[in-house]
Amino acid sequence: MDIKINIDKDFELLKKVKSGDLLYLSGELLVARDAAHKRIKEYIDNNKELPFDLKNKIIYYMGPTPAKPGLKIGSCGPTSSYRMDDFLEMTLKMGVVATIGKGERADFVTDLIKKYKSPYLSAFGGAGAYLAKCVIDASIIAFDDLQSEAVMKLIVKDFPVIVTIDAL
Repeated sequence: MDIKINIDKDFELLKKVKSGDLLYLSGELLVARDAAHKRIKEYIDNNKELPFDLKNKIIYYMGPTPAKPGLKIGSCGPTSSYRMDDFLEMTLKMGVVATIGKGERADFVTDLIKKYKSPYLSAFGGAGAYLAKCVIDASIIAFDDLQSEAVMKLIVKDFPVIVTIDAL
């Protein structure tokens, strides 16, 4: 089934989508990869407050490229999700409502997805230039010293993803 979701208003709908559903997401996505997840863990381990909120957010595991002049972002395709598996429960406890990436996840991830009702969504690998057309705005919001692995906020419109592991 094709479903349009306004992330900022309809995030509860993500708990009800089924594997194979094609979603068109509009609203805010947070981008975080390996180094950002390690930094988030350091903040938590040291009882430091994060400079952003993960509650009711979707994390996109994305590999960005520099934007060409006049564009908000370059190619922005998904990166392999398995590298964030060990950090997944940490982010889910902080309120993340879904993750987006590509590829397989560890066996324990399915249990976490069910426990926290937070589905795994897949973006289309190899389609980063197309996905960039769905990005209305992009900005670094934290850890800019990590460069391409900094935490970013994307505002997207009709960003296509497939439900790979549902929360049901």
